[in-house]
Amino acid sequence: MGEGPVTVGRWADAPAPAAGAVDHVALWRGINVGTAKRVGMADLRAVASGLGLVAPATVLASGNLVVGVPTDRAGDVAAELRAAVAAATGVDAAVLVLTGDAFRALAAANPLRRDDRPPARVSVAVAEVPGALAGTAPPAVDLGDEEMVVAPDAVYQWLPAGVTGSPVPAAWWRGLPTTVTARNDATVQKIVALLDARAASRG
Repeated sequence: MGEGPVTVGRWADAPAPAAGAVDHVALWRGINVGTAKRVGMADLRAVASGLGLVAPATVLASGNLVVGVPTDRAGDVAAELRAAVAAATGVDAAVLVLTGDAFRALAAANPLRRDDRPPARVSVAVAEVPGALAGTAPPAVDLGDEEMVVAPDAVYQWLPAGVTGSPVPAAWWRGLPTTVTARNDATVQKIVALLDARAASRG
């Protein structure tokens, strides 16, 4: 879960969509991890603008876009973003799109956040299909000091040994009923801060 430099450094200066557009969060899966699937954040913003999305802003270099979606816009925004990024960069990577309010709710519901826990060791894996994780049980393995909560819309983890030290089998993740896209809580909180700044700038 390594993160790059912040693209939007001062939230007060972040662009915000005008009336008639609703902020959404787009999360790309698996880009800019090591040397694989390298995509510039400027490319994501340019693609979003080209699709008619409003005031695109990125957070860090791990594929996090906040953008206004016009309320009268039809079509599958996630599918359009994926296809347009692939056409512009040659990188085909899954992208999950949810409203800013839905993202805030997932962040606020995190049951594993503690003041004494580094946010970089707390993970939120967001479900591509809302509600699809309902009834899913954690893996039947000894988690040790790690903690996991599977909610209908997200998997929350406390990872004291980091992502690579997690005992959760890769097969458990592959067996989930929907794809998930993970961010650490430090990134989640930065995205929420950007959403809040954009909302405040609209008055």
